[in-house]
Amino acid sequence: MAKTHPGATLVPHFREFLPEWLSRQEWYIGSGIPTLTPVGYFRFEDPDGEVGIETHLLRDASVLYQIPMTYRGAPLTDALPGVTGDPLIATSEHSVLGTRWFYDGAADPVWRGELLGLVRAETVSDPSSKNGVGPAEARGRRTGAGVLDAGSVTVQLHRVLSVGGAVEGPDVAGVVMGTWHPDGPDSAQVGGCLAVLRAK
Repeated sequence: MAKTHPGATLVPHFREFLPEWLSRQEWYIGSGIPTLTPVGYFRFEDPDGEVGIETHLLRDASVLYQIPMTYRGAPLTDALPGVTGDPLIATSEHSVLGTRWFYDGAADPVWRGELLGLVRAETVSDPSSKNGVGPAEARGRRTGAGVLDAGSVTVQLHRVLSVGGAVEGPDVAGVVMGTWHPDGPDSAQVGGCLAVLRAK
């Protein structure tokens, strides 16, 4: 399990490098550099304890983005195909761990493996508590009896989130549903679909 370090600092911080990176993505639907407000966070745990995996739910005006990230102690050498743009989001200095390489989770095989495991086991993500936001989580659900691995399904990540039910269809092998508090910890909880696993 990856260890957290309360009180550690990160330079540059997420709030400094994520807006510019988001503005370059083809799925960004704004213009210019966005002003991002945190809405929630959740984590997956790398069983080897080497890779940090955290998803940020960030709002720009009325649009809510899902940005899964992995944090590594060395550059990623086996990025997954099919992700447009540079999978490297930024490098940053962690006050305890040293240089960290931050990657788009969708390009990282460790993230994909943990997402598939979440659906196979029909379990829930780990919390990532931070001040000023309500709890958020991801929950996996199987919708078919087939094998759920990298060779049998493709992962359709919902980068822009909306409130609503799960996606259905004959090729849907599983879904990841999420919950979050859109207007701070005291606001009502809402939910929507975070990702869909489709049979190849």
